[in-house]
Amino acid sequence: MYRKPHGASLIIAPLLCATSTFLWTEGRYGAAGGTLLALSGVFWAHGFTGLFEDIRRHVPWYGTAGLPVALLGCFGAIAFGLQGFFEEVLAVSGPQSLAALAHHPVTATLVLWTPGPLFPLTVFGLGAVLAWRRLAPTWVGALLCLAATVFPMSRIPRIEWIASVADVLLLVPFAWLGWTLLRRSGLEGGVPRDPGVGAER
Repeated sequence: MYRKPHGASLIIAPLLCATSTFLWTEGRYGAAGGTLLALSGVFWAHGFTGLFEDIRRHVPWYGTAGLPVALLGCFGAIAFGLQGFFEEVLAVSGPQSLAALAHHPVTATLVLWTPGPLFPLTVFGLGAVLAWRRLAPTWVGALLCLAATVFPMSRIPRIEWIASVADVLLLVPFAWLGWTLLRRSGLEGGVPRDPGVGAER
């Protein structure tokens, strides 16, 4: 039962992320999009916590080490969302925002430039591990790895149509994972097995 809220978060998070991209204005999130992106980071963190707890039962080292990296990636999503929010609220352009960050290289690295890449890295790692240990269908792992590859290609140059593709690639597998946690107690048995296996027991 306690897995169900985590499953719901894995569906809500990519929906919020996709909606925030839809609200882009000239490649910037703005107040509305930034708010939704920041909120998505909260749901990503909650969903990842349940997902990595489940993975820990099958791959202890990855379930343990991967969660802090994932949470830092979520922090990056929140930070970029708030950056977009304050850019519009304070009437600061994108170039002005980047110029201001250049005056604070250490803190900008800690808040934005390091946590940001950890999100797609987390998604790629999840895709690889879930497919490797057969905790999800192969297509789920493949889409996660593809989404992790496309994600930075859209967010760094801020190309809207590529960002939309990345959002769909994120939504589909995470919706499957979220639905699985909503219906079951965990990922175990997520991949259909041969009906004959264990029939003799």
